[in-house]
Amino acid sequence: GTRIIYDRKFLLDRRNSPMAKTPPCHLPNIPGVTSPGEAGEEPKTDTNNLNHQEGKPSMGDDAQFEMDI
Repeated sequence: GTRIIYDRKFLLDRRNSPMAKTPPCHLPNIPGVTSPGEAGEEPKTDTNNLNHQEGKPSMGDDAQFEMDI
């Protein structure tokens, strides 16, 4: 296949184009993500966080590969 490679100067020049400053036409409105959030809005914490396990001590990444020989 053909690979298109852009150099740094070309990409930095595209950053200033008018098209780069406008959002896509069918982008959903998500406050704080796709549009500026409200001043009094605080970030919400997800109660179903996968990294949060009650009653289990936190083990490092090495525990995933631990083996009994």
